[in-house]
Amino acid sequence: MANVTTIPLMTAEDMKTAMVGIAAGICLDFPQNTPCALVGIKSRGIPMANYIAKAMKETFKREMPIGTLDINLYRDDLSEVGDAPVVKPVQLPFDITGMNVILFDDVLFTGRTIRAAMDALIDHGRPASIKLAVMVDRGFREFPIQADYVGKRIQTTMKQNVKVCFEETDGKIECYIKETQ
Repeated sequence: MANVTTIPLMTAEDMKTAMVGIAAGICLDFPQNTPCALVGIKSRGIPMANYIAKAMKETFKREMPIGTLDINLYRDDLSEVGDAPVVKPVQLPFDITGMNVILFDDVLFTGRTIRAAMDALIDHGRPASIKLAVMVDRGFREFPIQADYVGKRIQTTMKQNVKVCFEETDGKIECYIKETQ
């Protein structure tokens, strides 16, 4: 049986501080009246986008529309996902054409999820730009994709898995590394 070690990475307070920092960066990069939208990638990119939107409103008095994106049918590893992946509809209650879209995901690893998300977005319109916000960038990219806004950058090994938890999806807010030995 494999031995699993858990290493704390970010507390709830660390994550909240990081999200306020990401919100500040977005507000600086996109001044008031710049057409912008926040889009969370299912599953954990959605609560992250919601937390950032809340921080932007409370701290910086900025509001941006929020949408969600399910990328299951855009993944290049669809055969590994299962026989019949459950796909939820894309919820973009706005036209992304000409908008600056900030994509949200919990962990940036190989870049495959983000590539699929960009494909899905482009099927719904032609944004002016696409930026990426992640809670953790762990390296090991397979595509030339980099995050514009990052809560924490770390170097991991292939035996490690980064887990980001949000109240809405996991009942708690924390981030840790799980290593199987």
